[in-house]
Amino acid sequence: MPSKELQAALDAAQAAADVIRALYQRNLQVHTKADKSPVTEADVRSEEAIRALLSKRFPSYGFYGEETGVENMSAESVWLVDPIDGTKSFVRECPFFSTQIALMRQGRFVLGVSSAPVYGELVWAEEGAGAFMNGNAIRVSQTSALESCIVSSGNLKTLTRDARRWSAFGELIQRTNRIRGYGDFVHYHLLARGSLDVVVESDVNILDIAALTVVIREAGGTFTDLSGAEVGLETTTVLATNGALHATVRDILA
Repeated sequence: MPSKELQAALDAAQAAADVIRALYQRNLQVHTKADKSPVTEADVRSEEAIRALLSKRFPSYGFYGEETGVENMSAESVWLVDPIDGTKSFVRECPFFSTQIALMRQGRFVLGVSSAPVYGELVWAEEGAGAFMNGNAIRVSQTSALESCIVSSGNLKTLTRDARRWSAFGELIQRTNRIRGYGDFVHYHLLARGSLDVVVESDVNILDIAALTVVIREAGGTFTDLSGAEVGLETTTVLATNGALHATVRDILA
C-alpha cells in the first residue's frame, strides 16, 4: 500500500493530467518568463491543481513550484513540482513532456512521481519501497561492460563550452555501444526499466530531476551530478546510471 504522501502525489499527478489532456493540442497562447522559458495556461492551471490538493492534505509542508512559487522552504518536508517539464514539447504537440512531483525531507529526496499523461507512462517510487511503472515493478539493467552499454544524452549546451569535458564525453561515446538522445523524462524512464544504461545532462533544474532521482535509486541505479556529488537543490548536471557503470563513466567525464 502506498503511503499517504505517495497517494497524495499520485492523486495530484492525476489532477494535473486531467488539466493537461484537456488543453493539449489546443493552440494555447505562450508567454515567455524572465528566464526566457515558455509558460502556458496548462502549466499554471496544472500546478494550481497540484498545489491545492497537496496543501489541503499536508498543510504544514513547504512547496517549491515552477509556476506558483515557493512557500515555507524551511519546513521539514517540502514538495517540489514541475507541472509540465518539457513545455516546449507540449507547445509543439510532441508527447515528450511530464509532470514531476517530488518530496524532500530534511534535504533528502524521498518520494517521486513522474507522470507523462500523453505518452502513457506513470512512474513512481518511495524510499525503501522500490520503483514502479504503470503498476509494475521496474529495475535497472545489469550491464557492466562499457562497450556494451547504451548512453542517452539530454541538454548539453554547458558541456560543449568546457573543452576538456566535451572531449571526455567524446571519449565516452567512442567507448560505448550506442549513443542516443531521448531527453526529458523519457531516458530516465528507460534507464529505470533497464532499456538503457547511462544518462548524461549538463543543463537541468532541480525541479526537472528531483522525482527521478528517487525513481532511479529505488530501481537500483545511481543518480549524482557529473562530478559524482549527491543531488541537491542547486544541482544543474546529471550522471544517472544503472549503478554498475557509474564509477567508470564518472571517472571518464571527471
